[in-house]
Amino acid sequence: MDSLIAMLEEMVPVKVVGTADNEATAVAWLQDPDKACDLVIVDIFLKRGSGLGVLKALQGSAAERRVVVLSNYATADMRRTCLQLGADRVFDKSNEIDALVQYCHRLATGETGPGVLA
Repeated sequence: MDSLIAMLEEMVPVKVVGTADNEATAVAWLQDPDKACDLVIVDIFLKRGSGLGVLKALQGSAAERRVVVLSNYATADMRRTCLQLGADRVFDKSNEIDALVQYCHRLATGETGPGVLA
């Protein structure tokens, strides 16, 4: 995770404001009204719990933020499930890191019009 954070902060005008390695901590942080973020990057596999649980907890949230999944397990079925649970995009760690960086860059630079971040 540290290498992903370093890469994003170096290549994209973003600042990482929080991390969690388990579902309960992630959900608590994301539901705290004093915590704000524009983008949530969720992994499916966590030390405890699941990224799917994080996605479920975020459903119906009033917070305006993008939610993407970055996982080694980005099968067609898992992508479909994540999108149904509210993820905006799903990226495969093994071959879509560049696409994630491009997505984050477009989001950070305000390219958020309809269809732009698809």
